[in-house]
Amino acid sequence: MGAHEEYGRRRFDVADAVPLLLDPQGVVTGWTGEARRLLAYPAAEAVGRKLADLLTAEDAQRVPDLVERCRRDGGWTGLLTARHRDGQPVRVAARITSAEEGHGASRWLMLLSELADAPGWDMSRTVLERMVTDAPVGIAIVDTELRFVWSNSALEQFGGGPPSRRLGLRFADVQPGLDAQAVEAQMRHVLETGEAVVGYEHVGHVVSAPLRETAHMLSFTRLEDDRGRPMGVYYTVVDMTERHRARQRLALLDRANETIGRSLDLTRTAQELADVAVPGLADLVTVDLLETVLRGAEVTPGPLADTDPVPHRVALRRTGHRSAQEGVPQAVVGIGEVATYPAGSPPVRCLATGRTWHAERLDPLERVWGTDVPGGRRSTFSELGLHSVMIVPVRARGITLGITTFFRRHGREPFDEEDLRLAEDLVSRAAVCVDNARRYTRERDAALVLQRSLLPHRLPEQDAVEVAACYRPADELTGLGGDWYDLIPLSGARVALVVGEVPGHGIDAAAAMGQLRTAVRTLAAQDLPPEEVLAHLDDLVGRSAREEGAEPGAAGSAGTHYVGSGCVYVVYDPVEGRCAMAAAGHPVPAVVLPDGSVTFVDLPQGPPLGVGGPPFEAVELSLVEGSTLALHTDGLLARSEAWAVDAGRERLRGALEGAGPLDAHCRNVVDALVPARPYDDVALLMARTKRLGAEQVAVWDLDPDPALVADARRRATRQLARWGLEELAFTTELVVSELVTNAIRHAPGPIRLRLIRERALVCEVLDSGATAPHLRHPRTTDEGGRGLLLVSQLTQRWGTRFVQHGKIIWAEQSLTELPELPVTALVE
Repeated sequence: MGAHEEYGRRRFDVADAVPLLLDPQGVVTGWTGEARRLLAYPAAEAVGRKLADLLTAEDAQRVPDLVERCRRDGGWTGLLTARHRDGQPVRVAARITSAEEGHGASRWLMLLSELADAPGWDMSRTVLERMVTDAPVGIAIVDTELRFVWSNSALEQFGGGPPSRRLGLRFADVQPGLDAQAVEAQMRHVLETGEAVVGYEHVGHVVSAPLRETAHMLSFTRLEDDRGRPMGVYYTVVDMTERHRARQRLALLDRANETIGRSLDLTRTAQELADVAVPGLADLVTVDLLETVLRGAEVTPGPLADTDPVPHRVALRRTGHRSAQEGVPQAVVGIGEVATYPAGSPPVRCLATGRTWHAERLDPLERVWGTDVPGGRRSTFSELGLHSVMIVPVRARGITLGITTFFRRHGREPFDEEDLRLAEDLVSRAAVCVDNARRYTRERDAALVLQRSLLPHRLPEQDAVEVAACYRPADELTGLGGDWYDLIPLSGARVALVVGEVPGHGIDAAAAMGQLRTAVRTLAAQDLPPEEVLAHLDDLVGRSAREEGAEPGAAGSAGTHYVGSGCVYVVYDPVEGRCAMAAAGHPVPAVVLPDGSVTFVDLPQGPPLGVGGPPFEAVELSLVEGSTLALHTDGLLARSEAWAVDAGRERLRGALEGAGPLDAHCRNVVDALVPARPYDDVALLMARTKRLGAEQVAVWDLDPDPALVADARRRATRQLARWGLEELAFTTELVVSELVTNAIRHAPGPIRLRLIRERALVCEVLDSGATAPHLRHPRTTDEGGRGLLLVSQLTQRWGTRFVQHGKIIWAEQSLTELPELPVTALVE
């Protein structure tokens, strides 16, 4: 606590102060012994006199104003000079407060403390003037017209010349480079309101070469005469340029933390670094990265100088560029283009050593370092308006990934050591993000390669449906998912349409997806109904998780990537125009009718694979030729909440109502509903149904009589003649004979023979038997048992599928590649 504060505190103690009472007009109504000891007036002489009579002439003039202030503010505190009874002045500190008596009359209590022993109050004007004149803080006084009437020498350091040159001028006259209008607005506010302004920060540029930004803190106080009328403004100035720059640097680093690395895209991260640094740190910033970094490949640890030999020229890829003024200077290397630097140039030295390089002043006649400049001519730094540079290597985890170059144009201060440290801090933060993006790029590319190798490169050709598919992987924030689709040709010209989704992301999810897709194709080859395919698949997923010792939903096991998978399995028959389908924890398909109307199949939803629950249910429905089935993963609907699914279905309905070629329509649906970088993987499979014409199918009902086998062969031969397939007659007779004979021998009841001409010639025999035939390899001495062996050798494929009232044995022959007749067939 200072001497004045200690003195004021001690003197205004109730026990030490001299009290007296005043009425509202400033007349003394109460006098004490302490007052008599202080001023020597007896009570008889003091009571009834005006307070002004007890003060010196100078302070007596202030009494009316003091009385007014007391009425307005409820009191007053300040310094006065009282007049002793012998005529000597007595300096006192006075405090006037309101005193209310019981009968309600208003009185004022005045406390006086003598200042005879207080240090400093008796200093001369000369001493006080010397204090403010020699103070290190800039001090000035302006009149009510804001013209300088006095300033100290310290104000010169802030510009505007010596005090004598300022007299009679305004702020804008002496410092035109600063925002005088803002400063004078503060002065006017203080003059008009009397409210002091403390700590006003003013940022401007000193007019010099180079242009230099400065920051000052100003405080303004109104000066008043004895009557309280404004005389001018007293203000002080403190230089806070370094503090301002420090705050700017911290703000720039905060902005870098918020901005750089928001994505895992290499180019975007590099551009974010350039965007943050301009214009706060530099006028032009370029970011160049090694090609291997952009490919996500591993980079040799250490600086380039560790390689032997150092290349004569180094080619980098421009991944970030920002100029404070668009096109000034014009970028000679665009984003994505190659920037080539010769050996020995500063960029290559920086890249080779892994150390920062900077030049406060560039040689104005030196040409830019890059080679292979479009047009064949390199400009000088002077022509580009650049005069100061910093080159900082992009290094993370001991690996140099590229360089970042910072330039300043003419008119700004050259880079200093503080700027260099700030640039290194910015680049080091960005380098970690760049390296994370590089690592992610490598892993994501590997996962994409794996997933694309597991997805069908080309859907099989068939005549059941016209098909189109679109797959869009998730963005870099979530990684690659396990969505997949497939089309599987089945017997009898039918096809299976499958869309599924494996939970999770990354390589593990892609691998799990590939295994699940393989399992589906294996089960589809058994020609099982959709609900049985899903039941077998559910059992396979659950058993796999149990064998790996993992509970469903637990982490840390590859088997858990299967658990919770979704799948919808649809079988379409182009002969009858019917399809059967079942779903396991997966969105139901949509059906687009030929008139463009869209409906969603009322399909019972089974549990996700591997989690257990009620059995799967299938539905069958007839489809008009030209109807389109749309199977998709839940990424197309964006969210899993019920309300969001309903809203997503309506959006999907609107997108599906469009028309056009199926391939384009499929892409348009995904584009309309899914962003370029979706949150989750999206797979859409669209299949427009076809019907095989009556002329492509021939059906005969046969009695179970061995004598009718020859008749069946003749009917088949005549049908082949109608179709122009006489070259397949011999093989078909053998197939019909074997399959019909096998049905007569092993199954009771009627038999149905059906021939289908599609891309292959399909021969089917339906019987009521419940057992499937087995292929045998008879010995040379066996008299029979070669029938199915001949069928397997003469046809592309054959098999058995079970239907509601029996089974169908079928065989297919290619219509483009005629098989060579085996020796056994000729012998037979």
